[in-house]
Amino acid sequence: MEGEQKEPHRPMHPASVHDVPCSEQNDGAANLSCAAPIEDYALIGDCHTAALIGNTGSIDWLCWPRFDSAACFAALLGTPENGRWRIAPADAPTRVTRHYWPGTLILETLFETESGSVALIDFMAMDNDSIVRIVEGRTGSVQMRFDLALRFEYGSAVPWVTRLNHGSGIRAIAGPNQVVLQSDVTLHGKAMTTAAAFTATPGQRTRFVLTYAASHLAQPVPPDAEKALEATKVFWVAWSDRCTYRGPYGKAVQRSLLTLKALSYAPTGGIVAAPTTSLPEQPGGSRNWDYRFCWLRDATFTLLALMHAGYREEAQAWAAWLRRSVAGTPAQIQTLYGIAGERWVQEWEVPWLSGYRGATPVRVGNAASAQLQLDVYGELIDALFQAASLGLAKPAASWGLQHALIVHLEKVWMQPDESIWEVRGGAQQFTFSKAMVWVAVDRAIRSAETFDLPAPLDRWRALRTRIHETVCREGFSQKRGTFVQYFGGETLDASLLLLPLIGFLPPGDPRIEKTVAAIGQDLMADGLIRRYRTEETKDGLPGGEGVFLACSFWYVDNLVLQGRHREAREMFDRLLALANDVGLLAEEYDPAGKRQLGNFPQAFSHLALINSAMNLGIDPGPAAQRSRCPEAEENS
Repeated sequence: MEGEQKEPHRPMHPASVHDVPCSEQNDGAANLSCAAPIEDYALIGDCHTAALIGNTGSIDWLCWPRFDSAACFAALLGTPENGRWRIAPADAPTRVTRHYWPGTLILETLFETESGSVALIDFMAMDNDSIVRIVEGRTGSVQMRFDLALRFEYGSAVPWVTRLNHGSGIRAIAGPNQVVLQSDVTLHGKAMTTAAAFTATPGQRTRFVLTYAASHLAQPVPPDAEKALEATKVFWVAWSDRCTYRGPYGKAVQRSLLTLKALSYAPTGGIVAAPTTSLPEQPGGSRNWDYRFCWLRDATFTLLALMHAGYREEAQAWAAWLRRSVAGTPAQIQTLYGIAGERWVQEWEVPWLSGYRGATPVRVGNAASAQLQLDVYGELIDALFQAASLGLAKPAASWGLQHALIVHLEKVWMQPDESIWEVRGGAQQFTFSKAMVWVAVDRAIRSAETFDLPAPLDRWRALRTRIHETVCREGFSQKRGTFVQYFGGETLDASLLLLPLIGFLPPGDPRIEKTVAAIGQDLMADGLIRRYRTEETKDGLPGGEGVFLACSFWYVDNLVLQGRHREAREMFDRLLALANDVGLLAEEYDPAGKRQLGNFPQAFSHLALINSAMNLGIDPGPAAQRSRCPEAEENS
């Protein structure tokens, strides 16, 4: 970004505001985030936004009213003074366990203490812009503490708080935002926070409801907690019951589908890559990106996962979001868009947040939106072809746009780009990008042939053949006997695992078999697949980065396509074991530190899990369906 960026005013808060110790030290550094390990968080959501709750009972991340709104709880990327909401026993628990209610996004955390046990039930009420937290005593008598610090604008804006209902409720306003908290216990102010103390006894429920509204609107009325709990349970159970998957991985598939649904924005059908920003790809590092946007790259994986699981409505909404978002001049197609199709997602840094465990900078927005990534053209046109083939859209609905996209690609397909991994070190002639340009032309041809749509087929077929020959010649190393990361290079890239999955060449082609084998040998780390190999750190990770979980699922898919089902199941089971205690996956995994890395939970990881589970149990699975391509057979 050009121009000098000045640091805004930081609100100063007394050091004694939050005296709950960190659950884990931050490598001895002072003033860093006290956030829990990424895998210690769970997700609740309402298909408009989502919150992350640690196993300490603290909501450390929430953007309201949308996924991409400014956070009002930002302790995840700073300190508790940047906003959080904690409800937990006053004394340290001896044991903490948690689970989602079956088929729902209702989270229950059970705290066991020396004096008794207590459950904390958390969820977001559907269509109410409300978080509901219910404390239920189970055994004995447990003293509880309530600490609420609202900090709008990513932890920088301290709201004006007024008392409601004789101390059992508050209203907080700052700029365009307001929230109302309804409580069953008396609340009191404590050094710029709201606090309470109460006792949980067996069978007793203590309820708290936090409701959001724009500040220019009337004061919102929080819903009844018990009625909201029942309505939310009914909604999620009914949604889960629509799943048609009946394979051996039902629990993991259902949790991944629920996560995918939670990351969807109901008004538009868009699905964010993750509900968080700036959770680092390497501990304490600077590769921290904002994932609260919708990537075209996820398009076909998303459609196939939803359709194979029986979620036609969601697939149709996603396909409609795609068509609306990319409508316009083909040269202006972006890698990612806002949840309503917004194109202006300028990247900037938040200097007053210290970063997750010191990983800076904290970024909002994503500059990758302006990169040239040729693979997204193939992903987009493939998704539109699949949508038409599956009956989700009329074949001619976007044909004019697809035709214009191919005309544009004819002019630019040989330009270097930043690739699927959105590199910021300079453009290259990436092999996978060129293969996806082939996909774009191939699917356009197949659409024209299948649905009798007007197209210059002879010209397009010649282009498809030329691209295929170029990739096989320039993107293949005779020395290694494998495809390589970029033209003329000798390094491998896990994106090459997608070549048989997109139908570029059959899985049994010797060039594919050797490439998959080489990736399994050179990019494998503790049984998992890296994206690529760079300078390694002392723990064996490339540049400190963890293994990219989606790549490992792609490896599973290749094993399935090659008929190596036993190996595929073994690796899939190993991947399932990496999910946290409530079944959630981040973007990456650190095999040395045994911890999750990157934004969380990650749609791409869960999409890959769903598709791999179905590839293992359904014939034809998504990989077989997508990889079937007559042109690939002819070029084998």
